[in-house]
Amino acid sequence: MRIEVVGHTHVGMKRNHNEDNYLILPEENLCCVADGMGGHSSGEIASKIAVDELAEFFRMTAKDQDATWPFKMDKARNYDENRLATGIKLANKSIYEKATHETKYKGMGTTIVSVHFTKDSAYVGHVGDSRVYFFRQGVLRQLTEDHSLLNDYLKAKKLTPEEIENFPHKNVIVRALGMKELVQVDVTKVEPQQDDIFLLCSDGLSGMVTDPQIQELLARTGELEKACSQLIDLANAAGGTDNVTCVLARFHAN
Repeated sequence: MRIEVVGHTHVGMKRNHNEDNYLILPEENLCCVADGMGGHSSGEIASKIAVDELAEFFRMTAKDQDATWPFKMDKARNYDENRLATGIKLANKSIYEKATHETKYKGMGTTIVSVHFTKDSAYVGHVGDSRVYFFRQGVLRQLTEDHSLLNDYLKAKKLTPEEIENFPHKNVIVRALGMKELVQVDVTKVEPQQDDIFLLCSDGLSGMVTDPQIQELLARTGELEKACSQLIDLANAAGGTDNVTCVLARFHAN
């Protein structure tokens, strides 16, 4: 098994600083994207804590699988699912404590999406409205469910395209790292096949570029580096109202 992975981030066309961060940890076949919030530099700090804590936890548990974990294992999940969820929960704890104890960071938080590849599985962990997509044989599918107020409304009742477009609180998320002392982490298991592509992105991409546009570009552009740059260019061409971050990971069975 081999993972080919690239990542890029861009400040966008309207912002003056970038609150997104991403992680590529080849030795653990782990990648993630975090979209910070909190204003000034707080969002950038929150997203940086998230990716750093997740990376450090994976490095620690790779060296010592018997290391003491800060949270109990969920018996309904296997080891790899628990490992990913625990790393994200640990990141949440660090962000929450910093925001609680240092006034200038009060209210900071971040989303996170992550994918961890094992020999025959891919584990997707996420909190917030950043997304993971799955591209197989020309078809794009969203793997994550947005933890947003808009998505809650969509699940509760059907909204017309016009109502969705004019929804007044599109940017309100209902779950993020740093909001509470404990956080619920969604983990999904996927069995990847040769040449499957996983796209991790902040809403600076998914909010500006439609799913059909993403699908068409990935079908047309086989080179990940080029595809990653072109996706960010599409978001910026559409207005670039937010920071834009994109990570693409292709699964090779051998």
